[in-house]
Amino acid sequence: MLSGMRPTGKLHLGNYMGALYNWVRLQHEYECYFFVADLHALTSDYADTSQLKQNTLEVLVDFLAGGLDPEKCVIFVQSRVKPHFELPQLLAMITPLGWLERVPTYKEQQENLSNKDLSTYGFLGYPLMMASDILLYQAHFVPVGQDQVAHVEFTREIARRFNNFYPFNPVPAQAALRGPDLPPAEVLPEPQVLLTPSPKLPGTDGRKMSKSYGNTILLSDPEPVIRQKLKPMVTDPARIRRTDPGNPEVCPVFDLHKVFSSAETQQKAREGCTTAGIGCIECKSWVADAIVAELAPIQERRARYESDPGLVKDILEDGRRRATVRAEQTMREVRAAVGLGE
Repeated sequence: MLSGMRPTGKLHLGNYMGALYNWVRLQHEYECYFFVADLHALTSDYADTSQLKQNTLEVLVDFLAGGLDPEKCVIFVQSRVKPHFELPQLLAMITPLGWLERVPTYKEQQENLSNKDLSTYGFLGYPLMMASDILLYQAHFVPVGQDQVAHVEFTREIARRFNNFYPFNPVPAQAALRGPDLPPAEVLPEPQVLLTPSPKLPGTDGRKMSKSYGNTILLSDPEPVIRQKLKPMVTDPARIRRTDPGNPEVCPVFDLHKVFSSAETQQKAREGCTTAGIGCIECKSWVADAIVAELAPIQERRARYESDPGLVKDILEDGRRRATVRAEQTMREVRAAVGLGE
């Protein structure tokens, strides 16, 4: 199983609940590869890379703080594993231009990021780079939300096309190395979608939590900052006065309660809101308590890794080595199938 995340700096609660929380669980069930997609960042942020290195480190530390265990999974930086440069180039030779242009997020991102020049070869080929990341490790599963299913289907189409052009004919040593899990005629297995739950997590302004909106709560935010960010958070717009009863189902604060608060606290908040028995400030303080408690062990681990940069460096080097070994195994098969000599 493989998944990755762009290096946008320190992770927030949306990143955690949308991906990392599930990764921590999945590392106990699958052979997992998790990476920081620094090459992906260049597809749209190529004009200013001054923060790329630091942002990559921040994401890695949050991976570890969030609970990824380098003893149970492989954690690495995309650009440090050189086959990530090679496989996209080979797959580009067989990828129809129309396939890239029809990917749903292609035009959507161009519209959303209209302040950037995205008329580049790299941005057009971004879906192929994502497909290559998955196929490079011959991943059987990709954990995604419903909105990312199209990208996995694109990856399946690329694998199918490659396998049709270049069937796998291994020498006995290659077959033994590959093991019994994959059919011998399939160089690049078609990955399956592993749908993972991603709860609705609003930002402090009620919209989806996103750094581009400036409405996030970071995993590394100290308690006073968390409480300060939550104080002005939007609530039920119909609840204008303290004495007005509210509707928790339309309140972004209650959406946070659903994710982080206990059933008892949720019931208390629901009753207090619908009867006007509590004010919004009190309700926000309860959800702040729950978020602070959730983040306490994460922040404790983060402090430990931040105080020992040598340990993080060693983890990265081990991850680079392990990922490279696995990726090179795939590339030997790919080169042989295509007809490229060693």
